[in-house]
Amino acid sequence: MDSLVDFLSAKSVDKTIIFEHLKCNKVEAKMLQYLAKKYMKGEDDVLILDILQELYNADEYEFIKYLKEIKNLLELGWLHQQSFTPIKISEVTSLELLNSSVGLSPSFLKLLQYGTLESDLPDIKPYSDHLEYLQDQFFRIELYQKISIIRQNVHEHSLGIDRVQNKLQLLERRIEERVEQTSEKLVLDKFFKQKKMDTKEQVIFIALLREEYSATDASLREMNALIELISLDEYERIKNRSLLEDGSNLINEGIIDYEEMLNPFGGISRAFFIVDEVLQSIIHPQKNKKVRRLKLNVLIDEQDIFELIEPETSLEDVVLNEKTEETLQTLMRQMDKEVVARLVEWGIKDKKSGIDARIIFYGAAGTGKTMTAYSLAKSLKRQVLAFDCSKILSMYVGESEKNVRKIFDTFYDLCEKTKSEPILLLNEADQFLGARSSGNITGSDQMHNQMQNIFLEQIENFRGMLIATTNLLENIDKAFSRRFNYKIEFKKPNEKQRIKLWELMLPSEAPYDEDLDIKILAKHTLTGGQINLIIKNTAYKVAVRETPIFSQKDFLHEILKEKDANFDSEKSMGFLNN
Repeated sequence: MDSLVDFLSAKSVDKTIIFEHLKCNKVEAKMLQYLAKKYMKGEDDVLILDILQELYNADEYEFIKYLKEIKNLLELGWLHQQSFTPIKISEVTSLELLNSSVGLSPSFLKLLQYGTLESDLPDIKPYSDHLEYLQDQFFRIELYQKISIIRQNVHEHSLGIDRVQNKLQLLERRIEERVEQTSEKLVLDKFFKQKKMDTKEQVIFIALLREEYSATDASLREMNALIELISLDEYERIKNRSLLEDGSNLINEGIIDYEEMLNPFGGISRAFFIVDEVLQSIIHPQKNKKVRRLKLNVLIDEQDIFELIEPETSLEDVVLNEKTEETLQTLMRQMDKEVVARLVEWGIKDKKSGIDARIIFYGAAGTGKTMTAYSLAKSLKRQVLAFDCSKILSMYVGESEKNVRKIFDTFYDLCEKTKSEPILLLNEADQFLGARSSGNITGSDQMHNQMQNIFLEQIENFRGMLIATTNLLENIDKAFSRRFNYKIEFKKPNEKQRIKLWELMLPSEAPYDEDLDIKILAKHTLTGGQINLIIKNTAYKVAVRETPIFSQKDFLHEILKEKDANFDSEKSMGFLNN
C-alpha cells in the first residue's frame, strides 16, 4: 500500500510513484488525488460540479474550463460514470458531463494498491490438457470483449484500450509459447490448423464455444456482437461481415451455422452456433475418438441393393459435346452454395433441405452417361450409390411394389446412419421410366404398371440428388418426364472430340509405330466407350507379340471388328480423360 499512502499524502502529484503510469497532466492527477481522498472517507461517487467548484474558483466560473480534464480522465479509464444510463464519452460535449457523478475506476484503484498495472503472468509451461488451454482461450475472449466495450464508450486511442490490448498481446504470445511446449496435440489448436482458420475466425469460434460452456444469455451469438468483437472501426465492421455471411469459410466448411429470428423492431437477426458434430469433437475429444460416424463402405456390405462408387474423375476429366458440357456447368452453378443461399433467401428453398435435383442423362450407349454421373459426384465431393435397374424384374418378381419402395427406403436409411448425402444413380432406368401399358393388359403388364406407379411416387417425393440414365428419352412416360428437373442429352462425339478421346485414352507408356495417325482413326464414327474397348482389345493382342508395338493396322482391324459387331454397351468407360 506504499503507493496509496504516497499518492494521498503527496504535495506534488508529479513526484508520486504512480504518476508515470497515469499518462496525464498535473491538473488531472490533482483531480484524481482529490477523489482518492474522498474515496478513503467513504464517498464512492462525487458530482463533477462539486469537484470543480471545490478545487477551483466557483464565483468567477473559472472551474468550467477544467471540464475537459474530467472528460480526458474518463477517456483514459481512470474514472467511470456512476449512472444507470451511461453515455458514450467520445460523443458528448464536456458541458454535458457537468451534473453527472463520477468515481474512481477499478483500474485506478488497482494502480493505487500495487503501484503498477503490469500483470505478472505465470512461467511458460506446457498445457496439461485441453481444458487448461480452453481456459486461456476464454480469457482471451474476455479481453476482446473489454476492448470492444472501451471502443464503444471512449476514444479508441485512450490509455484504457492500450492497456487491455497490451495484456491481450501478452496472453496471445503466452498461448502460442505454451502450445509449442505441449507435446500432446491440443484438440482445438489442431482443429484451427486443419481448417486453416485465421485469427478473426478463431476469435469468432472461441466466442461461440465460450457461450456453450458458460450457458449465458447468448449475447455473443448475435451477428453484430461477433463482428464488433473483431473490428477496430466502421470500415472493418463492414469488411468483417463477410466472415459470417453465406459462402464464408466458417459456414461453407460446416463449422458454424445460424438461426434467423425476428427482432423487436421487425427486422431479422442471426444467432450463430457451432455445428453439433464439431462442438462434440471439441468438448468431448476422447469420446469422439471412440464413437465414429458409420461410413457407407462399412454398411454397404450389409445390403444387396446398391453398389458404392468412390468417383475418381471430375467433370474436367470428361470429354463431352459442347452443349452437354454447357448444360452440366449450368447445373453445377445452380448447386453452388451461394446460389442455394439466394434461393433460401427468396423463400424458394428450405434452408435445411440441402441440394435437391432429379436428373436424366439420355443418349446412345457408350456416350459417357455413367462416367459423367461419377465425375459430377466427384466435382460435388459426393459418393455414389448405384443401382442397376435392368435387374429389377428378375430380382423382384411378385413383390414389385414392396421392393421398389425398398430401394428408396434403404437409400434414406444409409444416408441417415452415415449422416452423408450420396448421389443415387439409377443405371439403365428404361425399365422404370418407359410408357405404362393400357387397354387389354396382362397380369405381367399390371405388375409392371404397379411397379412404375410406386416408382413415380418415390421420384415425386425424392429428397437428395438422383441421376437416372436411359438410352431413349422418347420412350419415357410423360408423367416421369415432368418429375425430372434436368434432362441432359449425350450425343455421339464429333471428329474433333474423337481425336481428343484417342489422344487421352491411348496408353502413354506404350510403344507405337511411326505410321500411327490418330486423325485417321478418328475418322471412324465411334463412341467414347467403343474407342476405349478398341484400345483395350488391341493392347491384349499386341502384348503377346515378341516385339510389342502398336500399329495403325492393329487399330483399324479392331475398329472394323467393332463396327461389324455393332457393340453398344453402357458399361463402357465413356469419355474419360485419364
